[in-house]
Amino acid sequence: MRWYRGFAVLFLAGLWQACSPAHSVQATSGATPAAAGTSPAAAILSRTTPAVEELLKQSGLQSAQVGICLYDPATATYKVNYQGDKYFIPASNTKLFSLYAGMKYLGDSLIGMRYLQTDTALFVMPSGDPTFLHPSFADQPVIRFLQRSSRNIYLLNTGWRDKPLGRGWAWDDYNDDYMPERSAFPIYGNLIRWVSDSASASFYSIPDINWEVRFSTDTTKQVFHVQRDWTKNAFEITEGKGKTREQDVPFMTDGVNSAAVLLKDTVGRTVTARNKSVGWTSYPPSSALGDAGATAKAGLPKYPGSGGDFEPGIIHSRPVDSMFRPMMYNSDNFFAEQTLLMASNEVLGEMKDERIIDTLLKTDLKGLPQRPYWVDGSGLSRNDLFTPQDFIWLLDKLKNEFGLDRMKRILPTGGTGTLSSYYRQDSGYIFAKTGSLSGVVALSGYLITQKDHLLLFSILINNYTGSGVTMRRQMEQLIHRFRSAY
Repeated sequence: MRWYRGFAVLFLAGLWQACSPAHSVQATSGATPAAAGTSPAAAILSRTTPAVEELLKQSGLQSAQVGICLYDPATATYKVNYQGDKYFIPASNTKLFSLYAGMKYLGDSLIGMRYLQTDTALFVMPSGDPTFLHPSFADQPVIRFLQRSSRNIYLLNTGWRDKPLGRGWAWDDYNDDYMPERSAFPIYGNLIRWVSDSASASFYSIPDINWEVRFSTDTTKQVFHVQRDWTKNAFEITEGKGKTREQDVPFMTDGVNSAAVLLKDTVGRTVTARNKSVGWTSYPPSSALGDAGATAKAGLPKYPGSGGDFEPGIIHSRPVDSMFRPMMYNSDNFFAEQTLLMASNEVLGEMKDERIIDTLLKTDLKGLPQRPYWVDGSGLSRNDLFTPQDFIWLLDKLKNEFGLDRMKRILPTGGTGTLSSYYRQDSGYIFAKTGSLSGVVALSGYLITQKDHLLLFSILINNYTGSGVTMRRQMEQLIHRFRSAY
């Protein structure tokens, strides 16, 4: 019976911990301040303030889990460290980690594609670039290159090692525009835009598709709606009578098959998908080909029937910050997911979240105060767990490696992006990433106080009750008090 007694002790200890007050503050002895010129240390005395205590008493937060850190990088000290070493679901604050991966490893310009060509064939090696034919980007160097080529085009799926949907994503969100599938060769944001033309009483899609489309026989629904089949690219249109006449719906990528189908009309000729191995099992990291594409000819296998030696090359699509900015301003899940996959492709020669996350945590991010449980690029997953101290450490690292000015350009400020309804009086003084899921609100970023002093902050709130808007307003009041107090 010893095992039973041991189990009972562990169970009761866990139960006591789970039922202990959510807002108890315990000081950590032996705190070690960060050394000059280094990132925040992990062992920090717990600290709170009257403003924080007042926030914790608010309706909806008394039984919630709350973590708050306010850090002064000039003195390497925490002004506030309330449950900063505890783990929380961060929602879209996870995108800050994907942003770091992209800023570190994607260079100045996104690689739109790599290619290998012979006299008769053009083999497209996907890079994961989500801006290809995306409606937000008018300039499209990759499509121009493909349209000018007279060779037979083969779209390869080489290097893809992941799944279309991320770990822990809500499966029944598959039809929503904020959760398109991930893929090696994204096209049109991996979305089909459906439009109802009231003038002609007709419906059309952008891009035009040859997939199955049917109309719902249910005439009681008032709202225009398009529903994709869970298992295939078949769409059902409900005409509706409401004012909303446009909807973006994710399509099934099916490796690179769907991309090849959609690319055919744009290029003007057949594009052949190759989802299986074509003589090599993975594409080498970018360093193998070089930016000019002048190396790595030797050793590359000949593709059967290709007609000769390979000529490698790279097409860049656009400056990286032109994608990072809408990724953070709009909290774009798709851009964040593909950013992490692109970084994986450059570092490891394959697109796989699990491998690049593990690599980053063992190298560039090994100094994090607490090792996060990190599973995706966007924060859509509730499996993601980070601490407020982790975000403080990362914000400090981003500032030190890439400069505060660049971070200010990438992150939204008050009255813009996801902060458009908040911090209007602090516009130009707060630069931060929001995060929202059901029962989760988060905000981490940079704050310039009324004394012109830079502070880093991270506020993570889980399992609150009541309105999310109310939670964000209470968070906004706390930030205002921080700004005036320091």
